[in-house]
Amino acid sequence: MWQKLARLHSLTKTPRINGKKIQLGNTALMGAAGVSTKALQDRAELLRLEGSISIIYLAVDGVLAGLLAVSDPIKPTSKEAVTKLKADDIKIIMATGYGLTTARAVARVMGIEEVHGEVKPQDKERLVADLQQYGRKVAMAGDGINDAPALARADVGIAMGTGTDVAMNSAQLTLVKGDLMGILRARALSVATIKNMRQNLGFAFLYNSMGIPLAAGLLYPLTGHLLSPMIAAIAMSISSASVVFNALRLRNTRID
Repeated sequence: MWQKLARLHSLTKTPRINGKKIQLGNTALMGAAGVSTKALQDRAELLRLEGSISIIYLAVDGVLAGLLAVSDPIKPTSKEAVTKLKADDIKIIMATGYGLTTARAVARVMGIEEVHGEVKPQDKERLVADLQQYGRKVAMAGDGINDAPALARADVGIAMGTGTDVAMNSAQLTLVKGDLMGILRARALSVATIKNMRQNLGFAFLYNSMGIPLAAGLLYPLTGHLLSPMIAAIAMSISSASVVFNALRLRNTRID
């Protein structure tokens, strides 16, 4: 984005306030304008260590005058979600286009050990592909255009409903509120659904293992009677009802 602003800056008239030339931009833009940022580099690095995602320098008449730090507050539930996922023996990896210093600061707060900073869209996709080559099942969560290739490559792509349309179209799952706790709910529901499916298959096997021999006349030598169509219909109804009511229990699925 800042590279585009730098090109735009070179094509447009420099803004002035009270006759003074005002310039705003990152290190690259300031360098292109001939403005040294060395005087505030230590301060900028300290802000990055505190989690600021972007540092914007301000120059007045070609002289560095100050800087602005842009940060994106971490949601209170995000750390809780990461902690619970790690407790389930799920490896968490952070990959972001932001600077490595900022990425490490955020990862430290979140309790994430493996961090990749300043990664491009193709780098995120390659990271997912490398993990898959080692036999890992990869779930990728992201909300930006840059995340789309990795979301499409992952075994499970998870997009944030507050993000871009491209990300949502590339993913298999969208969290409407963009809250990482939604991943826990989706995972708990998925586990419960698989368990429910196995139970329903068990019910079907039980009913059929009992009903088919009876319908074939297993008791005819003893009783002289075949399975009544009325009883068979009732048994089928009970079988279907048991599957439906068992599936309805999924509504009560909770996160531990």
